[in-house]
Amino acid sequence: MKNIIVFLLIGSACLSHVAFAQHPQEAEIRRLDALEVASVLKSDSLVLFDKLWSPNMIVNTPANVVGTVQGTKALLRNGGLKYLAFERNIEKISFYDNVAVVMGSEVIKPQGTQPNAGKTVTRRFTNVWMFKNNSWSVIARQATIIKVE
Repeated sequence: MKNIIVFLLIGSACLSHVAFAQHPQEAEIRRLDALEVASVLKSDSLVLFDKLWSPNMIVNTPANVVGTVQGTKALLRNGGLKYLAFERNIEKISFYDNVAVVMGSEVIKPQGTQPNAGKTVTRRFTNVWMFKNNSWSVIARQATIIKVE
């Protein structure tokens, strides 16, 4: 009986290590995703355009429109991405060779002339990052509104 308990304890310790092992790049993706949120809040186009968003990025917007990075840049320049608050909760990151897929939820508080300005908007999101030329950039994004309060 004692041997069984020892075996179970050792086995569960080994399994918990395996279950919680992170991909070596996960911390970097989390850092970059947080930087994207901070940059959107500050309307920091330099960081977004030159460091985070691929020039070929495509977006399935919360307005149910498929767009390009050029449209997203124009929206940012015209104040269409102004938020009083923006919180992102990453629920899962999966890696496939040089691609990272990030999924989770976001809560934003749009302001100005945006749809739902002054309200709290909850969305589901997917960001697709690609590692190319020694850096990660967002190549695709999807966001769907699930609740407006």
